[in-house]
Amino acid sequence: MDLIRAGSGPASAPSTRFDGCRDVVSVSEGFGTEVPASARWTASAAAFTAWRDGDRDALDELVRLLSPILWQVVRATGLDRATAEDVVQNTWLTLVDNAEAISSPLAVSGWLCTTARREAWKVSKRVRREVATDGDVLSWALPAVDGPEDGIVLADDQVVLRRCLSRISERCQSLLRMLAAGPRPEYAEVSEALDMPVGSIGPTRARCLDKLRGELISEGAF
Repeated sequence: MDLIRAGSGPASAPSTRFDGCRDVVSVSEGFGTEVPASARWTASAAAFTAWRDGDRDALDELVRLLSPILWQVVRATGLDRATAEDVVQNTWLTLVDNAEAISSPLAVSGWLCTTARREAWKVSKRVRREVATDGDVLSWALPAVDGPEDGIVLADDQVVLRRCLSRISERCQSLLRMLAAGPRPEYAEVSEALDMPVGSIGPTRARCLDKLRGELISEGAF
């Protein structure tokens, strides 16, 4: 079964900003109709219980209820549409393989969101998407583009930026790119993705920015 197609997929959008499943208030189900989060979690728990008890159709209902949430969680990490679809699909397959490990049906929504978010960050790290990094060090590379000439300047600046990034350690590159993604991930997620203690993320980021600044200065770009 194609779990993405079985659910409502990327068509739905949250009515409020949320981080994972924690802050969801309601999710739109087409043309202005909204389902409160509490009702969604309860319905998801019931569908999960029915599916685990042998009702195969209940999995389709669970996918319909939670795919919009998982889509938003995954897309928030900056993955493109096709990659995000793969991550959501893999999240559902992971549930199929690990359903018995979930002791409480009410925990299935949080379990899926956590699994989707972790997988998305792993994929994001692996594909090493090029994103604009934050702070004054990189602001020079992001001028407003008003015309063709400005576009050429911007392209040249980005080439210099990528060249300078390539000269610092891969660990620094991964950290700066991850922290630059919007919305910025929680430090706990960065810690897990990069196998880095939470307490060292801030100081390491500062050192990495200093190294990048030095490379930019050597290029005459900062």
